[in-house]
Amino acid sequence: MSVIQIQDSTIDITPLSAETELRLPFVDIGISAGFPSPALDFTELSIDLNKYLIKNKPSTFCGFVKGHSMKNVGIFDGDILIIDKSLEPINNKIAVCFIDGEFTLKRIRIEKKQCWLLAENEDYKPIKVTEENDFIIWGIITFSIKSF
Repeated sequence: MSVIQIQDSTIDITPLSAETELRLPFVDIGISAGFPSPALDFTELSIDLNKYLIKNKPSTFCGFVKGHSMKNVGIFDGDILIIDKSLEPINNKIAVCFIDGEFTLKRIRIEKKQCWLLAENEDYKPIKVTEENDFIIWGIITFSIKSF
C-alpha cells in the first residue's frame, strides 16, 4: 500500500483485488425512500460488487478520504473512493490530481484551455493550473463508498 499526501491530510491508495467474486443478496424491486410500499414477495438475487464497481481492473485503485475539501458533494473523511486511472479527464469530473509534488482530490474545471482544481468546500480556494506547475490528473473518481 502506498500513502499519498493530499494537501493538509493523506489518502491511502491501494490496488483492488477483483480475482474473487463478492456476491451479496440484492433486492431488484427498488427500495422506497418515501412511504413504505406494501410487503411484496421478491426473488432474492445476488450482485457481485467487484463487477459493479470495477470496470477496468488493471487501472482501478481505492483510497480512504482524509479531509473535508469535498464535503459539499457528499465525499467525507473516511469514505472509500474507487479511482480509475484509465478514464479520460473531462470537465467537471472529480479526480485525484498531482500538482507540484502533492496529491489532491478536486473537481476539474476546463475552460478555454485553462484547468482549475475546485474544492467542494468554501474554506478552500480554487487552484489555477499553469504551465509552470508540475501537473497530472492521476485518476477519475467513479464511486464513493460511505458508512453511516
